[in-house]
Amino acid sequence: MSAAVDVAPLLLPYRDRDRDRDTGSSNEIQSLVPSVPSNGPGASTPSQRLASLDVFRGLTVALMILVDDAGGAFPSINHSPWFGITLADFVMPFFLFLVGVSISLAFKKISNKTTATKKVMLRAINLFLLGLLLQGGYFHGRNHLTYGVDVGKIRWLGVLQRISIGYLLASISEIWLVNNIMVDSLADLARKYYTQWLFAIGLCSLYMCFLYGLSVPTWEYEAPSMNLSGFASGTQIVYCGVRGSLEPPCNAVGFIDRVILGEHHLYQHPVYRRTKECSVKSPDYGPLPPNSPQWCLAPFDPEGILSSLMAAVTCFVGLHFGHILLHFKDPKQRVLLWSMSAVPLLVFGYVLVILGIPSCKPLYTVSYACITAGVSGLILSIIFYIVDVKHFRKPTVLLQWMGMNALLIYALGACDLFSAGLQGFYWRSPENNLVDGTEALLQAMLHSKNWGTLAFVILEILFWGLVSGFLHMKSLYIRL
Repeated sequence: MSAAVDVAPLLLPYRDRDRDRDTGSSNEIQSLVPSVPSNGPGASTPSQRLASLDVFRGLTVALMILVDDAGGAFPSINHSPWFGITLADFVMPFFLFLVGVSISLAFKKISNKTTATKKVMLRAINLFLLGLLLQGGYFHGRNHLTYGVDVGKIRWLGVLQRISIGYLLASISEIWLVNNIMVDSLADLARKYYTQWLFAIGLCSLYMCFLYGLSVPTWEYEAPSMNLSGFASGTQIVYCGVRGSLEPPCNAVGFIDRVILGEHHLYQHPVYRRTKECSVKSPDYGPLPPNSPQWCLAPFDPEGILSSLMAAVTCFVGLHFGHILLHFKDPKQRVLLWSMSAVPLLVFGYVLVILGIPSCKPLYTVSYACITAGVSGLILSIIFYIVDVKHFRKPTVLLQWMGMNALLIYALGACDLFSAGLQGFYWRSPENNLVDGTEALLQAMLHSKNWGTLAFVILEILFWGLVSGFLHMKSLYIRL
């Protein structure tokens, strides 16, 4: 790891470093989440820290662990099988929103736009490659004491890859598409950033044109030889020949990914296998029902190319909230303006649902983007008021610590690197390990498999909170 490139934007706290940004050629662009304070000139002080961003980021990482590890026990909090929004479906938008807020703070002042652009591209590449390592298939996760991936079947896209795309687009717009205007009012704010918003609207329009205008032809895929009962293996034909469909088999998002990436490089266990058409245990995974459609076992990437363009718009919403933070210093005014931005987004999203544009996380539909971005803004407003205005920080200190070292928790906790590694130490049989033993003990104590799993996940989150607190006391923050 090198100190030259700071930790990924979604996963680090923000500190005000205005004094550093214009001090020389080596500081033209600072990290989205600057490193720990030094003792030298220009060092940040604790009072300059915006704790609410750390808390929100830590809350998002904790939420990711909760829904990933307890979603199997409680399918209602797991990702929606296709249409609709559940608790798990807020995790990705929260991360993207926070990326946008952090970008606005990092690029408040830029001495050299070309140098800044190069650093942004380097950071985006590093973030993409890290995501490829963590989610490309090399690590097999908990309960699999193996590793390695066939490069012919590596998954190209994932959570960090999507965030790298949003970060790249939002950062480039923040560097090149901001007008040099002093902001003293909302009208000035609009004039300063209107070009940036036109770019975001262009991304949204491009997404809509492809989603509703691209004709999806009939296609085929190779069903796995070992599949659930009642489904033949071999080549399966999915009949489409339609345009504008938002259903699992015939949407433009999946079509573009199959053409550009290839079916073997997509996510092989899509959420629509939990739909009623594909699972007798819906909304959980289960055996295929009789006469299930051919597409049930087809691959589909929830972080696809086209949907990532729309996901990047959430970063632009975060940019807007960050701009309010920069240009309006009164805390109550910030909360008011944030609420005035978030509530219309939320209402507009539900209006779109009523008008026939359903909320769908795998497609990242416009209604889904508006609803989740609106909720993100409201949560930031609430956390900011509690933590940074009223200074009620003790109840949120664990989340704040987790937000400071979220990259570490994401890699080791959310991606199961730590638990999988710990399972490698077992007694006589792989099943006799500390991870599975602890979960089984809690299930026995609570006389419930589901509630025991939930208790285990809560302990896991507390564990990572304490680990983050220890690292914070040692002033250790993981960087790329």
